Amino acid sequence: MLSGGLGNILRGSWLGHPLHPVLVTVPIGAWTSVPVFDLTGQPVAAQRLTAVGLAAAIPAATAGLAEYTTLDTAQRRVALVHAASNSVAMTALVGSMAARSRGLTGRAIALTIAGLGVTAISGALGGHLTYVQAAGVQRESLPSVSSGTTSIATGSHHLDEI
Repeated sequence: MLSGGLGNILRGSWLGHPLHPVLVTVPIGAWTSVPVFDLTGQPVAAQRLTAVGLAAAIPAATAGLAEYTTLDTAQRRVALVHAASNSVAMTALVGSMAARSRGLTGRAIALTIAGLGVTAISGALGGHLTYVQAAGVQRESLPSVSSGTTSIATGSHHLDEI
């Protein structure tokens, strides 16, 4: 289903790098702003931003699923925990919307903070996939590298060069 044309679009072939990291900035940015609006007495804005983030998470997750199809077994294990964490975060944020709509501001804020915490853990897992396991790295093109550089594809590191 996600191979060929649609998969290539969702994986960002046209962009030259994975699309998923670009798309996740919208829900994360929206959700990060929600507590500011809650704490400044603007629950309608908080509710709207939560909804925007949830809506934007759908294409981000879809692009992530397209990326999943390119991963090896070890990367897929981490990606499954990453996806499950995102599901937990989204559930907390849906709960915050429900609480906010019932006037339970304290509960809404707590659920938003919980959702953001889980989102941070999930983001760390996504970073691990990219920076440690090299998921999606240099898939679209392989630029020439000079001698003495690290191999991104194999995940080897040369800390003495940092």
